[in-house]
Amino acid sequence: MSQYIFDNAAQRQANQRFSSLETLYDLWTISHLERTGVGPGWHCWEVGAGGGSIAAWLAQRCGPGGYVLVTDIDERFLVESAALHQPMIEIQRHDIVADPLPARSFDLIHERLMLFHVPAREQALARMVAALKPGGWIVIEAFDRNFNDFSYPSTNAKGAALYQKMPGALGQLMEARGVDPVWGRSLYRRLRALGLVDVGMEGYMAAREGGSAGARLARANFEQIRQEGTAAGLITDEEVAQMFTLLDDPDFAYGSHIMFTAWGRRPQS
Repeated sequence: MSQYIFDNAAQRQANQRFSSLETLYDLWTISHLERTGVGPGWHCWEVGAGGGSIAAWLAQRCGPGGYVLVTDIDERFLVESAALHQPMIEIQRHDIVADPLPARSFDLIHERLMLFHVPAREQALARMVAALKPGGWIVIEAFDRNFNDFSYPSTNAKGAALYQKMPGALGQLMEARGVDPVWGRSLYRRLRALGLVDVGMEGYMAAREGGSAGARLARANFEQIRQEGTAAGLITDEEVAQMFTLLDDPDFAYGSHIMFTAWGRRPQS
């Protein structure tokens, strides 16, 4: 069984997940990357790049004189992306815990929603910081699965209760694989502990309606854990079917997880 619960071999769900994440969070992510001053000639590393949309944006900002290393433990979607076929982009299969660090150092390193799936996440984060140039920036993003009540936007009490049960089942399966559900809230203090300066953190959350990109993301995730969740007795097939009906209903609403984005800079000396 794959350690990563959302195995990209389930290509339809993986495509939907990448597309929804780009729609929901790319503008949020880019607003934080822009604050670093990323621009022409920068060397950047996009870790756990997923569908590659942020890597493509970084390449546009860095220009022909820049360099963007794009890595993932499963690089199939990156290799297939026409937007990443640019001379300043290098795509590599890379395990952030086990494989050697890249030979060069970076002005900017970015990671979104990968590290909290990695059991050795603290070691991986320290290795990423070690790959920064003096003065280089790191921007890290993660959900906090336990921070908020998903039901607050809903007027459908029964539907809200069912929706609370689905992420609960998913969370139990994820934690059994080593996921840290509260990794997001810890990022600020972890970057400070690694000796970075100019550290900051912000959170983003939103109400999601049925039929939205957020609902399509939830559905893709729930589809992938349906068999395992029902086999473990965490959820029933009937409840999953009811949940999918709610996720298609524009009158149903639920709260998203909080996406925490944290940043820091390696001191100049």
